[in-house]
Amino acid sequence: MAEQTKVILSVIIPSYNRKDEIQELLTSLDAQDLDKDQFEVVVVDDGSTDGTDGWIYDFSKTSDLDLSFIRQNHQGPGAARNLGMQTAKGDVFVFIDSDCLAPSNWLSLIAKTFAEDPQVQAFGGRDDALADFPPLLLAINYSMTSFLTTGGMRGGAKKRLAKFYPRSFNMGLHRNLYEQIGGFGTLRHGQDIEFSNRIIKSGATVAYLPESVVYHKRRTSLRKFFRQVFNWGVARINLFKIDSKMLEPLHIAPALGFWFIVALTFWALIFPAVFAIWKLLAMIALSAIILSAVHAAIKWKNIKAGLLVPIVMPIQIVAYGLGFSIAFCRRVLLGEGEFTGFVKKYYR
Repeated sequence: MAEQTKVILSVIIPSYNRKDEIQELLTSLDAQDLDKDQFEVVVVDDGSTDGTDGWIYDFSKTSDLDLSFIRQNHQGPGAARNLGMQTAKGDVFVFIDSDCLAPSNWLSLIAKTFAEDPQVQAFGGRDDALADFPPLLLAINYSMTSFLTTGGMRGGAKKRLAKFYPRSFNMGLHRNLYEQIGGFGTLRHGQDIEFSNRIIKSGATVAYLPESVVYHKRRTSLRKFFRQVFNWGVARINLFKIDSKMLEPLHIAPALGFWFIVALTFWALIFPAVFAIWKLLAMIALSAIILSAVHAAIKWKNIKAGLLVPIVMPIQIVAYGLGFSIAFCRRVLLGEGEFTGFVKKYYR
């Protein structure tokens, strides 16, 4: 049997005032079971002011990682990732967000995929949570990976109701493909989906690696979660304006469901027959949410996480539906330019 070609990986991390997260992420990368000579780490600092540079300098003196640190003026994560690709030395560019942790086999699984199948030119993995994460993060992770709320687009679902697009928290592509399609675009939100869409449209072979998981330790609150998911709804319309194929029926469902509930509630207050239908649907929805809460509590062995699920799930549906609807009215019906949603304190 012929010896497999060794693939060199370049792990590219954009960061903006995330020193604490970078510390945990780089520590997890330092513990990878892949040989250190088979990957490099490129941290692109997007104008941080929290002392990230000083900590990385100290870390580099005690770590044997092949670590590069690049600074740029604050331009956003897409520009940071592009600068990282321009600087990287590897055959395959691998992206991970600063608020993620990488299990020890993360890079070895990726390297093995590219080494064993030369046809693979890009990959996407999934994100998950660790049981010791705060209850709110566990509830958010459950809601964002539940088939009930996302149709299997995220998480480890074998069946999906919409196309899988690799996301920047756990994705990568071969250098040759990058040279063919270019880097990330300028969308404020959803730029990784637009990038993945160009990868798919190029005809490249994209591998979905469910075993290649990263643990997403989001810095969030219910308010921040609402704003983030609202922006995802906005992003879906912006993506639709770029390529209509990036809008599928599942992406429309939360907005339709939200306005259906609003309309049904209004008519239920007027017509008793409609109220009976509303009550039946409300009982079904409540039962589904309660069952989800119980399942989440059992899955994470965390009662608080389960109790938060009935709050998080409706927030996710309402926030996405509102963002989608407002962007649809402004961009599709009124013909306005790109709508960015919430901007402040949002960095991915």
